[in-house]
Amino acid sequence: MITFYCVGGRDQSAIFLQKLLVFALAESLGAVESLAECPSLMTHASVPDEQRTLLGIDDTLIRLSVGIENCSDLIEDLDRALNASLNSLG
Repeated sequence: MITFYCVGGRDQSAIFLQKLLVFALAESLGAVESLAECPSLMTHASVPDEQRTLLGIDDTLIRLSVGIENCSDLIEDLDRALNASLNSLG
């Protein structure tokens, strides 16, 4: 499990998640395939904003569950998605 904050805001998080090809977007992170989620928009969407803020869950928080795919494929996937997200900042 890897958790990080995406630079920028909600738009950059969305771009990051949209550009992933190997990692699948999913709310459940317990599987053999690599999965990604944005908790504020998925698993914790029903939690009030104030409580999410206290928990450190904002629109830039990304969680990844790394599966059994080829390591080079996973690294390339993350590199592509992170670069797309960063490039969107202008």
